[in-house]
Amino acid sequence: MKNIKLERTQSLLRELIPSVLANLNDTRLNSLGVVSVKCSKGKYFAQVFLDAPFATPQEKKEILTQLKKAKNLIKEYCLEESGWFRCPDFEFIIDESLEQENKLEAIFETIKKQREEKDKE
Repeated sequence: MKNIKLERTQSLLRELIPSVLANLNDTRLNSLGVVSVKCSKGKYFAQVFLDAPFATPQEKKEILTQLKKAKNLIKEYCLEESGWFRCPDFEFIIDESLEQENKLEAIFETIKKQREEKDKE
């Protein structure tokens, strides 16, 4: 059985973090989507997986650097909005799984088209 309190915390963070990112003065951070949040059992630490579909590898590094700088602002916002006594320490990670999935789908589509062309011959 999963820890309900932990799930609730993760769910609330998935809602709060996009709100605070949208209010920051960096347009690169405003458009980030939160894919998921995974908190440690004690809720002292949280990994935040973000989606940055149109960012280049260099931009992704810059985004992570800016998020590191804005970490305290994000924590303050989460504390204010949630009413918690303390907020987990965040680690921001750019989630590459969606991009990899899209690349695989494109490969499968190409293979499918090639097979259809061979069948027509």
